[in-house]
Amino acid sequence: MSVRRLLAAPAAAHVSAQSSGVGAYTLTTARFWATAAALLALAGVVIGRRALTRSVRRNGNGGTKGAITALAVGLITMVGGTVHLAVADGGPGTGNGVVGGGAALLLGLIATVLGWLALGRSRRTG
Repeated sequence: MSVRRLLAAPAAAHVSAQSSGVGAYTLTTARFWATAAALLALAGVVIGRRALTRSVRRNGNGGTKGAITALAVGLITMVGGTVHLAVADGGPGTGNGVVGGGAALLLGLIATVLGWLALGRSRRTG
C-alpha cells in the first residue's frame, strides 16, 4: 500500500464529513441554539449592569435579585457555550454555531463578573 493512498483516505473522509451547502445566513439547529445562548448571555449582561448600577445608588434591595440572576444566567451560558464549542465539528462558517458559542461564553463571563460585583456591593451596603 502506498503512502499516497494512506493519506488520501482520511482526507476524503474529512471532506465528506463537513456540511456542504450551508450558506452564511442559513439557520441550522446548532446556530439556533448557539444564538439563543448568546442572547440569553446578553440579557444576563444587561441584568448584571442594572444590578451593579442599583447597588451603587443604594436604593431598595441594592440589586441583590438582579445580581443573583446575572450570576446564574452567566454561569449557565458559560457552560453552554463551552459545551457547544467542545462538540462543534468545524470552524466559523460551517453551520455549527461556533461564533454563537464563543459569544455565549464571552458574554456569560461578563454577566458572571457583573453579577459577582453587584452582589458584593449590595452586601457591603446592606
